[in-house]
Amino acid sequence: MTMAIPASASPSESRSSNLPPVDVSALTAEARAALATSPVVTVSAEAAWGFEAPAITVTANPKPVVVERTAATSRSAERAAAAAVNNAIPQSVAGNAVLEVAARYVGVPYVSGGASPDGFDCSGFVSYVYAQLGISLPRSSGDYYNVGVRVTEPQPGDIIVSPGHVGIYAGDGLQIDAPRPGKTIQFRGIWQSNPTYVRVTG
Repeated sequence: MTMAIPASASPSESRSSNLPPVDVSALTAEARAALATSPVVTVSAEAAWGFEAPAITVTANPKPVVVERTAATSRSAERAAAAAVNNAIPQSVAGNAVLEVAARYVGVPYVSGGASPDGFDCSGFVSYVYAQLGISLPRSSGDYYNVGVRVTEPQPGDIIVSPGHVGIYAGDGLQIDAPRPGKTIQFRGIWQSNPTYVRVTG
């Protein structure tokens, strides 16, 4: 786009009659020297200005990020879903029903005794995730030693059981769990030194 500057606004007109003289006596010698050697800029009355439109890249049919709100959906669940999109989610989540459900709650705060998207403790989180898939699990972490089948080669979605804590194995040395007060549901490294892995199927 090019726009001509009106003649009435032309900067080439002499402004000495319109502006009072500037008193440079108070300036330092260095400033006065800079003024004296500064180039004089003049602009023609026919001057025009323009700009180039920036290049815009359009992605056809981008995959939308949709967080649906229904009457039964809490704000905590929405925050968790948004957090799951924004946090680093392991590749093992894709196509794994347990991890896909679990990833929805990344960012939900730890709440002692919590078993809902408003807040989870470790066993409350694991039992809630599996309940979404129609599998009923205990509410006490110690009871997880007695469910399912113990495995030595865990698969993503299996349960990690250690004294006083349970989480869900996410593959590649990662788990998703409700860590402790002050933390949130998150994917993190497996810190347990010798956990038991349990596989539960419907």
